[in-house]
Amino acid sequence: MKPELSVVIPIYNEQAGLAHLFSRLYPALDKLAADGVRYEIIFVNDGSKDNSAALLSDQFRARPDVTRVVLFNGNYGQHMAILAGFQATRGSIIVTLDADLQNPPEEIGSLVDKMREGYDYVGSIRRKRQDSLWRTWASKAMNKIRQKITRITITDQGNMLRAYGRNIIDLINQCTEMNTFVPALAYTFARNPTEIIVEHEERAAGESKYSIYSLIRLNFDLMTGFSIMPLQLFSMFGMIMSALSGALVLLLLIRRFLLGSEAEGLFTLFAISFFLMGTILFGIGLLGEYVGRIYQQVRGRPRFVVQTILEQND
Repeated sequence: MKPELSVVIPIYNEQAGLAHLFSRLYPALDKLAADGVRYEIIFVNDGSKDNSAALLSDQFRARPDVTRVVLFNGNYGQHMAILAGFQATRGSIIVTLDADLQNPPEEIGSLVDKMREGYDYVGSIRRKRQDSLWRTWASKAMNKIRQKITRITITDQGNMLRAYGRNIIDLINQCTEMNTFVPALAYTFARNPTEIIVEHEERAAGESKYSIYSLIRLNFDLMTGFSIMPLQLFSMFGMIMSALSGALVLLLLIRRFLLGSEAEGLFTLFAISFFLMGTILFGIGLLGEYVGRIYQQVRGRPRFVVQTILEQND
């Protein structure tokens, strides 16, 4: 019999916290199983350089009935690991979970109950974030910018704990995008999405894999992957700046003929020139972001390479 629930967990250098994860995840899911919820857990090892792969193999041998392990041959990123996990799932309800235990596994039952009410996408909102101040502030700021540009309404985009219906996963598995943000992609396919509030805890062990660069990179993927509004906004900004620059040049010419040459405004012109050059460089970078995405897509290379899958033969 196929499981009703599939839990997908990406793993990257998490050996310090895997024992804690196993000790809470399996009892939480076994409790659901006692209520009639058949489940499976798909761990995706994203090219970990520590002992994570060996620990996952040991866990597979300990619980082969409900455990499957997908091993990458290298590091392809968290979202590629999630997509690989989606391809391996068999359940009608699919839940994604981080390995750091900041989202308690005990909350999975709440998402399953909400999905059974007829929703096909259930996001989660952290009741009280246990992250550093800069990360909380940066995440909220990026979330507001993303919502304005993409029109995708996700209250807490940085929270991994989410549930998806089988119909959404099948659509996601048909996509071949090289860069994407899975929750936003799923939201575009959802017919009846909702969100619930969940608990949030401090990281059980190890260090966060997200840096400021990772956060910026993620939001670039969000904004350029789901909207061309950044290009449109920059085009309008360029038109405005061109009009203002033309008016400034005309003003300076009139002053020169009427009042004669002057040197006092030289540094002002330098400042204006540097501002315009910075704006041009930003525009080139923005355009390059879109061109780079096209370049990655047209090469047609595999998004990830699976080395092996540990699973029990039916």
